Amino acid sequence: MMRQENKQADAVIIGAGPTGSYTALRLAMLGAKTDVYEEHSEIGVPSHCAGHISINSLKKLGYFPLPKGIVENTFNAANFYSPSGTSFSLHLKKPVTCALNRAKFDQHIAAQAKQAGATFHLGTPVKSLRVENNYIKGVNLQDGTEVLSKITISAEGVSSRLFRQAKLGEFCKKELVYAVETEIDKVYDVEEHTVEVYLGSSAPGFYGWLIPRPDGTAKLGIATNNGNPQSYLKNLVTKHPIAKKQVKGAKIVKTNYHVIPLTGPISRAYGNGFLAVGDVASQVKPTTGGGVVFGLTCGEVAANVAKRSLDLGDVSAKALSVYQKRCDELLNFDILFMLRLRRFLNSLSDKRWDSVLRFCNRFGVDKALSDVEEIDYQGRLMLSVASKPAMFAALGYFGLLYLFANP
Repeated sequence: MMRQENKQADAVIIGAGPTGSYTALRLAMLGAKTDVYEEHSEIGVPSHCAGHISINSLKKLGYFPLPKGIVENTFNAANFYSPSGTSFSLHLKKPVTCALNRAKFDQHIAAQAKQAGATFHLGTPVKSLRVENNYIKGVNLQDGTEVLSKITISAEGVSSRLFRQAKLGEFCKKELVYAVETEIDKVYDVEEHTVEVYLGSSAPGFYGWLIPRPDGTAKLGIATNNGNPQSYLKNLVTKHPIAKKQVKGAKIVKTNYHVIPLTGPISRAYGNGFLAVGDVASQVKPTTGGGVVFGLTCGEVAANVAKRSLDLGDVSAKALSVYQKRCDELLNFDILFMLRLRRFLNSLSDKRWDSVLRFCNRFGVDKALSDVEEIDYQGRLMLSVASKPAMFAALGYFGLLYLFANP
């Protein structure tokens, strides 16, 4: 038998990852009584991504600089490798990305939300959505408690168990990649401020990565849409001509697994009394799998739309559909470009990867991109650099490859 809590929240948020906590922060700042329910007993644990994020985007969101201990490293360079070891190096004029301690970053946002007035319930899993007259009006907790709310926001992540109960659709499982993320105790011949990226059959459907820290440790991971990522990681560190030297003798000290949706945002992330934000709504870059920036961006939109609907006393799907429209306006151009780019990248054979990387070296693509600062909105990035001769030639070359690979 359910026991009902006496007080009704304006908003209940499911999940205290960065997107859920940021949405709670924005709602609390707007004056909404907000409760956040998180199944784990500690925010940010386990970690679900490498935390490699654009500095420029963090600045726009008000999260750079960050308190001491959250930023582990900054990067102004990247090396890209085909399975044969052919490489292309990109050097930027200043640091453009950073690696975050994700647990500390998530906890920082949650602390801000608490200070603004949001209430967090840790170690409190949600069993199901509370549905009444085709409206979602809160949640049922695992312990039998019924929590009432005027609006419910799912930020539960890619598992999407509760989101599916809302019957708004779900992302295509064919467009998921499965990742293993490890931390290793040492690396060799790796520049401190350079990210290493492994392409092609080393990680079908995605890529592998090595993100160094100043203390000599590193984050090493891989994701794939085909097979066991653990097996691909083992092959990477034992057979890849570059990676095996970089991590020779290193010990894995921590391992996490997670799933990344690459479909682009779902077509409907709203319903009667309900919104979905972050990975559960597939608000993720199809090229790199990064979801923090898009998730926080859409979380702010969700908070603004939710508060306006609460103030008007109308939390119907029609009223909340403004959320979808605004998110689409912010993301769709870049998402469509990235979806096409992901399709192109997935079409390349290992020999094609060798050719692409050699082309980039020969035509000076690194110099054409050296002053880039914005990497999240990649459609707009391409427009800004397309007029440079090296990029014009590269786009023409890649366009031909795309046409031949995708008739």
